[in-house]
Amino acid sequence: MARQERAIRTRRTILEAAAAVFDERGYTSATIGEILDRAGVTKGALYFHFGSKEELAVGVFEEQLAITLPPQSTKLQELVDSGLVLARRLRSEPLVRASVGLALDQGAMDLDRTPAFRMWIDQNVQMLAEAKTQGELLPHVDVAETAELLVGSFSGVQLLSQLRCQRQDLERRIVVMFEHFLPGIAVPALLAQLDISAERAERVLAQVQVEVPVQGPVKVQLQEGAVPTQVSTGA
Repeated sequence: MARQERAIRTRRTILEAAAAVFDERGYTSATIGEILDRAGVTKGALYFHFGSKEELAVGVFEEQLAITLPPQSTKLQELVDSGLVLARRLRSEPLVRASVGLALDQGAMDLDRTPAFRMWIDQNVQMLAEAKTQGELLPHVDVAETAELLVGSFSGVQLLSQLRCQRQDLERRIVVMFEHFLPGIAVPALLAQLDISAERAERVLAQVQVEVPVQGPVKVQLQEGAVPTQVSTGA
């Protein structure tokens, strides 16, 4: 168990170092040597976890999804929670900020950035499909199109917030996004039951901190070499 915990910590250290270097230098200019120096680990340790710089980038992308939120009575509440929590993490977690920046890096011509969006879209498709099965969505709603629209909307809103005020108002902007988005897809009786507030993310994360005791200001559930599949987040 101690060896596994060390491996998880080492992987996290490498990801944080890679995220910082990608953020400062851009993906194309960043080098493995710079990441090794920042992480303070050996080349062997890095390549044990990541086979290339591109795999490191994918690992950074996955940080947007590397958190398990508590289940709710409706899937649409879980969808809202995932968006509000991502907004909160974008403001408080450098690794998540770097993940989003990397996904939107127009200069990273030699990096396939589609996995960052594909993973997020797939997560939303899963939640929306379950919501439709449970009768939470209006009959006309196309799950795949709605998932893509939500990802695109969030991406644009967070970028505008970043440019305007370094994301200081991001949670409020995401609340407004959901207030306009949800009436078009949710059955009316369900809308009144949804908690869509800027303070919602803090309350949800407080539950995560109790349930997933991993070191760090926001407790995330990481699996060695695995892609988390429980919550959608975004670029």
